[in-house]
Amino acid sequence: MDRPPLPPFTPDSARQKVRMAEDAWNTREPARVALAYTPDSRWRNRAEFLQGRAAIEAFLVRKWSRELDYRLIKELWACHENRIAVRFAYEWHDDNGQWFRSYGNENWEFDAQGYMARRIASINDLPILQSERHYHWSLGRRPDDHPSLSDLGL
Repeated sequence: MDRPPLPPFTPDSARQKVRMAEDAWNTREPARVALAYTPDSRWRNRAEFLQGRAAIEAFLVRKWSRELDYRLIKELWACHENRIAVRFAYEWHDDNGQWFRSYGNENWEFDAQGYMARRIASINDLPILQSERHYHWSLGRRPDDHPSLSDLGL
């Protein structure tokens, strides 16, 4: 079964793919998010290396048990054929109430059916004060009228 939009990507179809990924991640539903990846998808997330949907789902369960009130914005950086480069920032807090803004870049490679076969992510965490937060929408999908990363100067 295909997962449109399919490669080769145009800037418009890549932006659509990026927003679909952002929306899925903002659900914080590991099983749902993992379905966007090939069964043997390969990941590098920071210094952790994963392979396969089961490993991705387990990783996301761990991630969202630590990163509370997670809200994410992704933005297209570039695209070419079956690859998309994304920059992102997300805000979350730990169980002690310390807020963070995590900044990063991802490189994505897709198979012909539109599933992500490879994800390479580099991420840095910046402790912030609660008053420095920019993401205040209700948990779930970012509203269409919410500022983008570029609009927020991030």
